[in-house]
Amino acid sequence: MTVTSWDDYPVHQSADWIAHVATSDRNFYDRYYFNAFDTGGEFMAVFGLGQYPNLGTTDAFVTVRFGEQQHVVRASRPLGDRADMRIGPLQVEVLEPLKRLRFVCEPTEHTVAADLTWEGFGPAIPEPNQFIRNRSRVTFDTQRLAQMGSWSGTLSVAGEDLTVDPATTWGSRDRSWGIRPIGEKEPQGIYRDTYRPGGMWSYFPMRFEDHSIFYICSEGADGTRSLEQAERVWLDGRIEQLGRTEHEHHFSSDVPRLLDHSTVRFPDAGIEIEVRSLLPNYIALGTGYGLEPDEWNHGMYHGPDTVVQGKIYQVPEIARIGAYAVVDHAAQFTYDGHVGYGLYEHAFSGAMPKYGLE
Repeated sequence: MTVTSWDDYPVHQSADWIAHVATSDRNFYDRYYFNAFDTGGEFMAVFGLGQYPNLGTTDAFVTVRFGEQQHVVRASRPLGDRADMRIGPLQVEVLEPLKRLRFVCEPTEHTVAADLTWEGFGPAIPEPNQFIRNRSRVTFDTQRLAQMGSWSGTLSVAGEDLTVDPATTWGSRDRSWGIRPIGEKEPQGIYRDTYRPGGMWSYFPMRFEDHSIFYICSEGADGTRSLEQAERVWLDGRIEQLGRTEHEHHFSSDVPRLLDHSTVRFPDAGIEIEVRSLLPNYIALGTGYGLEPDEWNHGMYHGPDTVVQGKIYQVPEIARIGAYAVVDHAAQFTYDGHVGYGLYEHAFSGAMPKYGLE
C-alpha cells in the first residue's frame, strides 16, 4: 500500500509517501506511551502503541499492577494505513491534539478492559533529542514530547472495576519517534565485541498544583551524562530552566536495583525534591520492553494475522528479574511545601560504582 489516508493531509516531511519514512533504518519507530495511576497507590497502569514502518508491523499493550499481580494484554498485526491505530482490542484515538486522547482495551477473555480519556495538564513540551552512536552505527536518534495529565473513564482488572477519577487518577504520557533497537535480534557482527559499560536511566515527570517538573538523567558508570532535562513548566506555558542536577538514590532492601526513594537536587534553582515510590510496575515483562525478546518484543513480526495475548504475572516472582530493566513507579514528589505525583522511572544496567552496583 503506497497511497494512504495520511497522504491527504499536509504532513509530509520528505519527497516520499507517508507510508515510506525518510530513513531506511529497520529500527525506525513511532510510539505512544501512557501511564495512569491512583495517587493513593491502589494501581499503576502503563499502556502504549507503536508503529514500525520498515518492519511492517504495529503493536500495542496494557499492563496493570494491582495488588500482587500484573495483568497484561498485548496485540500485534502487520502495519497497513498508519492512520489506523486499532490492533485487535487495543486502540489509541486522538480526540484533540496535544490535549485529549483516548485509550481503549475492549473486553476479551483476558483480564484487562479499559476505556480511558486523557486530559492534559499544562502544555505538551519537547524533550531533548537522544543521540547515541555505537562505533559507526547510530543506535539511538529519538525525539519525544511529554505532558502531565489526568484520566477519566473505566478500568477493569480480573472482573474488578477500579476507581478512575480525574481528581485522583493522574499520569504522564510521551510521544516518541526515531531510531532505537526494536524487533527480532539482529546479527551482531563486529558489534558483539563492543564494550558496553553500565549506567543509569532516570525519568521523573511530576505534576504539582500549578506546574509540572520534567527531569531526565541518563548517566554512565563513569559519571558522564548522555541526556539531561531539568525544567519547571507553568500552566501558561512558561518553561523555567533549573540547571544541572544531583541525585541520591536509595534501593529497596528486598529487591536488588529497585529504588524505593530518592532525593533530586537542583542547586542553581535552590530546589530539593524528595521522591517516594507508591507502587512499581515491572513493565519490561510482557510488554515488549526487552526481558522477553524471543517471545514478545516491540516491532516483532507474529505472522499475517492479528495476534492477541494475555498474561498474568505474580509480582513476588518477577520483581527481582524485572528490576534489572526499566521499572515504572507511581510516586509522590515533595518540595518547598508542594506535594505532587508522577512517574518514577529508572533502570540500572551493569556497573554503577556511585551506588555500589557491579
